[in-house]
Amino acid sequence: MHKLISGIVGILLSATFASAQSFPDYDELYVNDFAFILSEEEEATIRNKLVELRKERDIEFTVVIIDSMFSYGHNGDIEPFATGLFNEWGVGDAGRNDGVIMLIAVNDRLMRIEVGSGYGTDKNIPMKNIIDTTITPQFKNGKYFVGISRGVDSVIRELTGVWPGEFDATSTERALNATKRTADRVGDWIYAIWTALAGGAYFLFRRWQRNRPRRCPNDRSKMERIQEDLDDDYLEAGQITEERVKSVDYDVWHCMRCDHRTIEGYKRWFSGYGACRSCGYKTLDSDTTILESATTTSTGLKRVDYACKHCHDSWSVKRVIPKQSSSSSSSGGSSFGGGSSSGGGASGSW
Repeated sequence: MHKLISGIVGILLSATFASAQSFPDYDELYVNDFAFILSEEEEATIRNKLVELRKERDIEFTVVIIDSMFSYGHNGDIEPFATGLFNEWGVGDAGRNDGVIMLIAVNDRLMRIEVGSGYGTDKNIPMKNIIDTTITPQFKNGKYFVGISRGVDSVIRELTGVWPGEFDATSTERALNATKRTADRVGDWIYAIWTALAGGAYFLFRRWQRNRPRRCPNDRSKMERIQEDLDDDYLEAGQITEERVKSVDYDVWHCMRCDHRTIEGYKRWFSGYGACRSCGYKTLDSDTTILESATTTSTGLKRVDYACKHCHDSWSVKRVIPKQSSSSSSSGGSSFGGGSSSGGGASGSW
């Protein structure tokens, strides 16, 4: 009889929890920290990445942090709660079902990356790898922001093939960002040593490459480099101007036997000069004037004045300044796109 009563009580309690289960209402589309573990600055950092993702790829990705699922009447695995929350909010485009939720239950020490049904099962293993290798190791050390931020980066990279902030980046900018990510992972002091060694090695290589002996292409005899203060006699007027504005430095190598000369140019880093549309030399200077400042509701306008220091060609162009991003305007008063999930994604604990 006692066991029967206990069983009935258990069933009633389970039914009570099931009927009482609810989900939080979102305050915005990007970061909902109901556990208050992130600072405003940390929230803004994560939000900016998610705003950019939606702007560039039209993918809805939201981060949700709660104290415990028990607070919402759920006492069990995180998977059904995450799927229910996903479908309750309708994350993602209703036609593509490509939304993503990163759910962290702090006191339960559980998390899940839930993806829309449009991904099928293709993202289950990648999301599991991101959780196990990028996010939860940081959570174990109490570094919630670091884990979430890096996890968001990795998820965006998995979905789009591009890291946050690199949708319109040049190859040089992407290489620099990759170096910064390396710094985040190996530590600043190790990175400083690595950068110094790499920079020193590159400097020595460039110095060797520039100073190594040259052989004449005609008779293979050893060539001599003409002194810097005398090589202008062998340079074109545009090359002399490039040296004067310090955008390019030239070396002139001379063969004493056949009088052959080789001219080699070395571009200066961060010179600030571009290539002129008329003469082609790297002697083009520019100056920007803001005509109309951009706001969160309207674009702005700027004028860029170009002037070549060599051929003296000059022209101006007007360019639109994009609207300023605003977390309040981009998240407040909006709703998700009506997407759904069938339980795809991955979970983890720490």
